Amino acid sequence: MKLIRDIKEIAALKDGCVATIGNFDGLHLGHQHILQQLERQSQQYTLPKVVISFEPLPTEYFSDHQSPRIYPFRDKCRYLEEMGVDYFLCLRFNQALSKMPAEAFVSNILLNAANVRALVVGDDFCFGKDRKGNFELLESMGKLHNMQVSNSLTHADTDGRVSSTRIRKQLMSGDTAAAAELLGRKYCLSGRIRHGAKLGRTIGFPTLNLRIQDNIATVNGVYAVKVKGLSDTPLLGVANLGNRPTVDGIETRLETHLFDFDQSVYGRHIEVELIKFLRPEKKFDSFDMLKEQIAKDATQAKTLLQAYV
Repeated sequence: MKLIRDIKEIAALKDGCVATIGNFDGLHLGHQHILQQLERQSQQYTLPKVVISFEPLPTEYFSDHQSPRIYPFRDKCRYLEEMGVDYFLCLRFNQALSKMPAEAFVSNILLNAANVRALVVGDDFCFGKDRKGNFELLESMGKLHNMQVSNSLTHADTDGRVSSTRIRKQLMSGDTAAAAELLGRKYCLSGRIRHGAKLGRTIGFPTLNLRIQDNIATVNGVYAVKVKGLSDTPLLGVANLGNRPTVDGIETRLETHLFDFDQSVYGRHIEVELIKFLRPEKKFDSFDMLKEQIAKDATQAKTLLQAYV
């Protein structure tokens, strides 16, 4: 998959494409339904598949703060590639784009720049200045300019509409299992192992450290986890997601202690599956108290993971 961040780099689509537009936070079952429609359009037209999205998200631009995300940007890109998307056109949402009328967005971006021949959008999709653009506008302009527009109906289960908002609420409550059902995959965070302060190894609990962007929706705390990327089979462990208040940490990290593992793996890329939420992150009065709690967390995680495996 090719990531395109600047509309000037879009020449690769001069022969046309099939596309969809949206935030695609989580790439959940509803999003996957849209991408399946896009795949059928791609086969019909023999054209590449393009996902169009924005950074920052429009809601973030207008509210001037980062919205909670299901995945970091790198994981969104990774899952889009795994789903067979050919191009990810991620436009910078700025003042010019925020003030662009819906008709101009269709003409300038979809038709003239991306040369979209077929477009698939969700049934609640709105766009353009003051969100005046909708499916009806796309459909009417599509007929005038030979762009087929398809409406993807809401994907729902017995509890209602499958949505990013619903999944974010589940992650904020620590219910990663419920989130995984709507995502259609286990909930994982990934990244490259980096050096930390190495305080964990001084108390017998060395960790693999990943930097995680601060606006991840998942509640801070301790999780029983599985780690992929270091061996042929997943490794079991216990992890803390948060900013480590006991040692006055600032940035958000995912620090994972693997059971029965003692190798130097700095720089390796891993995927950490958050299986079960154990407790919220807490500031302890001393490092010894933290050490005692980590031992308890590790014992609890081992017990839970034995049943999980």
